[in-house]
Amino acid sequence: MKLPFLRTLSVAALAAAAIVPGHVLAQAWPTKQPIKLVAVFPPGGSVDQVARMLAPVLQQQLGQNVVVENKGGASGSIGEAAVAASAPDGYTFAVVFDTFAVNPSLIPNLSYDSKKDLAPVILVGTSPMVLATNPKSEYQTFADVVAAAKKKPGPSFGTIGSGSLGHVAMALLGRNNNLDFQHIPYKGGGPLMNDALAGHVPLAIGSVALVKPHIDNKLMRPLAVTTTKRSPDLPNVPTIAESGFAGFEAPAWWAVLAPAKTPPEVIKRMNEEINKAIRSPELAKRMDSQGIDVMGGTPEAARAFIERQMEIWAKVVKDNGIKAD
Repeated sequence: MKLPFLRTLSVAALAAAAIVPGHVLAQAWPTKQPIKLVAVFPPGGSVDQVARMLAPVLQQQLGQNVVVENKGGASGSIGEAAVAASAPDGYTFAVVFDTFAVNPSLIPNLSYDSKKDLAPVILVGTSPMVLATNPKSEYQTFADVVAAAKKKPGPSFGTIGSGSLGHVAMALLGRNNNLDFQHIPYKGGGPLMNDALAGHVPLAIGSVALVKPHIDNKLMRPLAVTTTKRSPDLPNVPTIAESGFAGFEAPAWWAVLAPAKTPPEVIKRMNEEINKAIRSPELAKRMDSQGIDVMGGTPEAARAFIERQMEIWAKVVKDNGIKAD
C-alpha cells in the first residue's frame, strides 16, 4: 500500500536531482577557470574593441580572469563555429558582429546551426555604419560616389569581409538603384582600415566604432551613415536615406553568444553581469565615445532581435543574388 507513495517520492527525488546540477554549476560559476571571450574577427576591429572593453569590467565584477581570444576568418563564422563546438560550461563565449545574421544565408554548409547551436546572451549595442574615404581621394561627398557608381566599372569599396553588413548593404544600394560598386573583402576591421588609411582602397564602410577614431584624427573623410537618422557622433554627416535613397537603413550591432547547451542559470548570470557592465558610467562612456549605442536587455530580447536580422538579410541576399567572394 505504501509503494505508490514511495514511487512518487522517488520520482520527485530524481526530478530534483536533475535540476540541482544546473543550480550547482551556476552557484560555482565562474570559480573553476578563466572565462574566454572569443572575438570572431582579428585585432583592430570593432568586435575586438568591444570584447576588450568588456573583459576587464567583467573580470572585476566576477572575480575571475576574463581573456580575449581572436579567432577571425570567413566573416566571423570560424570563431562562431569554434564556440558552438566548445564545452557548454559557461567558460567560452563569442563576441559577434552583424555578420552573424548574414552568414546562414550567404555561406553554404556552415558547420553549425546559427539558431540551434549558439544561444544569445545579450545584445550589447548598435551603431550606424559610415562610408568613408581617404582625405586625398576624389570623393568629397556621397553625391560624388553616386555619380561615379552610375558608370561601369564603379568605385571599389572595402568591408570587413564577404557577407558583412557593409557588403550586403552596399550590394542592396547598388542593385536597387542601378549603381555599380566593386566589393573588396578584408579579414576584419584592422586590415580594412590599414588599406583605407593608406589609400589602397578608395572607399571603406564600417561601424562608427571602427571608423570614427580615424575621422577624429583627420585620417578619413566621412561621406554618409547607414541609419535613417544621423549619428549623434557624426552630426554633420548625412544619411544615405536623406541623400536620395529614402528608407535605406542598415545598423551595425554586437552581441555575446554561448554554446547552446550552456545552463540557463549561467546564461542568465552572464547576461546580468554584462548588463551591469555596459551600464557602468565608465564603460558606457567608452562605448559612447566609439559610437556604440548601448542596448542590453534579456537573452530573449537578444534572440528576437538577431532572428529578425536573419530574416531581413536572408531576403536581401536571395533577392539580390549576393554570393560570398
